[in-house]
Amino acid sequence: MVGTTTTAPAPAITVNVGGRSQRNVRTLPLIAPSVVVLFLWMIVPLAMTLWFSFQYYNLLDPSVGGFAGIENYTFLLTDPSLWTAMANTLFLVFWVLVITVGLGTLLAVLFDQEFYGRSIARLLAIAPFFVMPTVSALIWKNMLMHPVNGLFAFFARSLGLPAIDFFGNFPLTSVIIIVAWQWLPFALLILLTAIQSLDNEQKEAARMDGAGPFAMFFFIILPHLGRAISVVIMIETIFLLSVFAEIYVTTSGGPGLASTNLAFLIYLRALREYDVGGASAAGVIAVVLANIVAIFLVRSIAKNIAD
Repeated sequence: MVGTTTTAPAPAITVNVGGRSQRNVRTLPLIAPSVVVLFLWMIVPLAMTLWFSFQYYNLLDPSVGGFAGIENYTFLLTDPSLWTAMANTLFLVFWVLVITVGLGTLLAVLFDQEFYGRSIARLLAIAPFFVMPTVSALIWKNMLMHPVNGLFAFFARSLGLPAIDFFGNFPLTSVIIIVAWQWLPFALLILLTAIQSLDNEQKEAARMDGAGPFAMFFFIILPHLGRAISVVIMIETIFLLSVFAEIYVTTSGGPGLASTNLAFLIYLRALREYDVGGASAAGVIAVVLANIVAIFLVRSIAKNIAD
């Protein structure tokens, strides 16, 4: 009939059960639980963070508040501590990636070789990845880097050298070492798996053509690891942007702001200064930064896969 509209039925899929019978299954009931969980888990907290970022809200006196407009963002963007925290965050991410990808590649090449005790060595190499960040930070702080009782201080005094106060003189570098130690096993596992997927015939052909160890590494192994390295960089970057426990346990962001990153700055704003509005604005900025980095990395990986 002219002027009437018809509503298309919900899409359905045909399922082959055991190769014997078929049935139509509505897709909406299947995806609805996942959509609801995703909405509650991500969209609602993000919406609340956006709302608080435009409010005056202090935890010590919640009754005093109101609409702040963009004042929280204006104050934050003109605060030198934000730019210091962003610089520390990017510095930490960059050097942890350099250490984990570089050493992970070398260790993956080493563990791909046959040698006595390789299984035990692999187990020891991946063990740090299963240690909780708080525990590993305490181990490094009190057992290794402590300027009086630490193992490094003992070795330094044994050689007649002064002990180094790592967290006092090199706070951010110390945090980078701890975080890199935690994430190195992850890079090792991914890269070792990629190396083991390399065709042995290709390696044998290269050796028959006279390729030495260095030529094998730079012209055969390293190009083959391109995609795996991209995946490692993407996954590690997403998690490294939110490093918190290691900084909280070891340096508390100090001295001053020397080891404060974005995640720890948000903590300082929210739970030290009780400024929920400012902390929410910093959280929104952190989300924007993380999404920019993620989009760039995803596009880079997609380009590598297409090539």
